[in-house]
Amino acid sequence: MLTLQFVPHREIEGLDSIHRVNKLLKIVKEEKIILLEGRLKSHEETDLISKTMEEIDNKFKGIELSAINPESSETKDVWQKLRSMFINMVLGDRGGFTIIGPASIIKDIKKDPNKIQLFTEESPKR
Repeated sequence: MLTLQFVPHREIEGLDSIHRVNKLLKIVKEEKIILLEGRLKSHEETDLISKTMEEIDNKFKGIELSAINPESSETKDVWQKLRSMFINMVLGDRGGFTIIGPASIIKDIKKDPNKIQLFTEESPKR
């Protein structure tokens, strides 16, 4: 059975980077695909991948991760760019969303400006 878990930004905004990474990795290790509102900071993505590499074993094969930011693919005028910068300063990294899932389930994530495709395969039987 494929399980998607939505994680709103408010659930992780009060956590420091280490606790964010640990919380997300714990969910993925339960063989769930996370739909995270917003994006992780670049160093958090790096930490998540690094921590994942340390925990790979026969049961846990790693993660697939992709961040989608619909605004970044569009050409904006100066006012739209200033507006986006102001919103990001006030609200943080809430624009777009991030998909994180176990490599044993997610085969591929393809994205282009108009859509995202998530290809999965059946989880191995336990």
